[in-house]
Amino acid sequence: MVRISAVMLTLFAGLGLSQGASAADAEQGGVLAKRWCAACHVVAPDQQRAGGQAPPFSAIGKTPGLETAKLALFLLLPHPRMPDMALSRNEAADLAEYIKSQGK
Repeated sequence: MVRISAVMLTLFAGLGLSQGASAADAEQGGVLAKRWCAACHVVAPDQQRAGGQAPPFSAIGKTPGLETAKLALFLLLPHPRMPDMALSRNEAADLAEYIKSQGK
């Protein structure tokens, strides 16, 4: 029962993100990236280096088949190596849109 609830929650969260992702603001995502991500990731072309061994956003953005809605959902879930950024759905969508834009 718990597993089914988790799957349903993930499905509904993904659907909500995919609807909001079309209105995502990559510029606002860049602001968030510089605040939350630049310590570990290279987040912009003008950033020389980062303190961690995390991949640069330009490499993540070039991932084949990368979908911003799935990336936004990933950013909302806790990860051992990433700080809890407590992003809203809109912020996660903005950040995902920015990351994808860096792969162009």
